[in-house]
Amino acid sequence: MIKAENLYFSYTGAAPYILGGVNLELKDGEYVSVVGDNGSGKSTLIRLILKLLKPTSGRIETTAGRIGYVPQRSDAAHSGFPITVREMLDSYRHLLKLKNRDVIDDSLRQVGLSDYSGALMGTLSGGQSQKVMIARALMGDPELLVLDEPSTGVDVHSQKEIYSIIKKLNKEKGMTIVSVEHNLVAAISNSTLIYHLDVGHGHICTPAQFAAEFTGIGLDGREE
Repeated sequence: MIKAENLYFSYTGAAPYILGGVNLELKDGEYVSVVGDNGSGKSTLIRLILKLLKPTSGRIETTAGRIGYVPQRSDAAHSGFPITVREMLDSYRHLLKLKNRDVIDDSLRQVGLSDYSGALMGTLSGGQSQKVMIARALMGDPELLVLDEPSTGVDVHSQKEIYSIIKKLNKEKGMTIVSVEHNLVAAISNSTLIYHLDVGHGHICTPAQFAAEFTGIGLDGREE
């Protein structure tokens, strides 16, 4: 699904590099959490996967024909603009040039928001707003779903619901998931693989290996 070979990137085109010598190969159907300290290159890697940036050297490829993207939640997004959930999703449907209006109802059903299509975006809770962003990303029926810190600014109950949705998409629909995570408990509990970035260099491991090597968190999400 995704393959990076000797990948280097800097915004200046020269050293120092944000990503340096990254090699990564992810298969279809994986659920990969990308973790690391601030400035380690997580968001840069995501932008390269989405083809929003080009490598300085090396290469990165994806075989996914359709990619969905869920950005970080913003409290300012739609806060004062009088647009309903359905209107927002319908505008995105037009952008994707999708003729079937049923994709709106189907995407809302997948995230458990069928009863909120007429609600104003500005009246939604943080968790509900994030679910709408996931619904929007699902409208194009993606093979690859990329998320940037999906639980940021969301209450604990909504976090559990959001990760349940993501995991269901991975397990039941076979959707490949790449999620930038600051939530290490969620990364360990839900991922099939973890990609740990440290000062531009990456290390792929299982959740069990990551929990043992880098944290005091067990596979059940509890501190040991």
